Amino acid sequence: MTQPPNPPANSASSHQSAKVRNLGEVLQELGRQCRIMQDELHKVIVGQSEVIQQIFAAIFTRGHCLLEGVPGLAKTLMVGTIAQILDVEFKRIQFTPDLMPSDITGTTILDEDVSGKRSFRFVKGPLFTNILLADEINRTPPKTQSALLQAMQEREVTAGQTTYPLPEPFFTIATQNPIEQEGTYPLPEAQLDRFMFNIKVDYPTLNEEERILTMTTRGEKAEIHKIMSGKVIANLQKLVQSIAVSQYIVQYTAKLVRATRPNDERSPKIVKELVDWGAGPRAGQFLINGAKAIAAMDGRFSVAIDDIKAIAIPVLRHRISTNFQAQAEGISNENLIQSLLETVSPPKIEKELRTTGTP
Repeated sequence: MTQPPNPPANSASSHQSAKVRNLGEVLQELGRQCRIMQDELHKVIVGQSEVIQQIFAAIFTRGHCLLEGVPGLAKTLMVGTIAQILDVEFKRIQFTPDLMPSDITGTTILDEDVSGKRSFRFVKGPLFTNILLADEINRTPPKTQSALLQAMQEREVTAGQTTYPLPEPFFTIATQNPIEQEGTYPLPEAQLDRFMFNIKVDYPTLNEEERILTMTTRGEKAEIHKIMSGKVIANLQKLVQSIAVSQYIVQYTAKLVRATRPNDERSPKIVKELVDWGAGPRAGQFLINGAKAIAAMDGRFSVAIDDIKAIAIPVLRHRISTNFQAQAEGISNENLIQSLLETVSPPKIEKELRTTGTP
């Protein structure tokens, strides 16, 4: 826009106000788009609003999700429908005990042209996509699991002496069955830490189950519309990163994460008695980034304490190891985290901050 020849003295503040208004409009549009995507999803998926919100939060923060639930809860259908809503490439890998790393990353083959000249060529595997559904990830051996999880972390694949970047955006949604452990390879704790969220897909309520039975037995197929392109998602990921986080929120997040560690002098008694080891700094990073996404999808400029609490369980549940005493008393990781959310108080606001109105 052309600048006026003689800008007024308060032009800087006017420009800042316009910038804030523009950001507010963008955040409102993001919230509207998220509601539209949820409506499209609910054409196929009944309920599971929290699960959907957490998956969206991971997508907008370049995170990865691990979905856990018993068979028949539409985990695969949910991910496939999300891929239909987003105008991006989607691939599914059904993990099996005989799956090799090259089956997912790709392999080098020997080509021969018409003149008889031979050369090696790398054929990219299904890992090169935007949304990857890793179905039943605990059914494949550790070598193949490691190949996937390394690509998730580095966002690239190395074959020989050449490194190939994965496309952007790229995020993995893995599923596993928590009740069938025979013939499976549970993910080690260090590998679990690569996932931003560990999302539990629970049974539907009675009303939701009745709606599921009604919808799925009619023989009708819902029409799903594409809402966001990969370029839009990449821009929204940058927008979410710009959401403001005050030092107050940072202090609370650090306090909450450190409360999960039994060796920390300030950790509660219940943690010292029932926990073997707690969450690391990566948990705090995911808490803040996930809270940014929650705030952005709600159309807000900054993160609140409630945003941290809203995603504390899916972020922390796979980063805390309880001991035998906790298991004997029937205290789950979720119970422990809920107890921490109730007992860990927000930090005190300094007097000078309170008087100036700074958050």
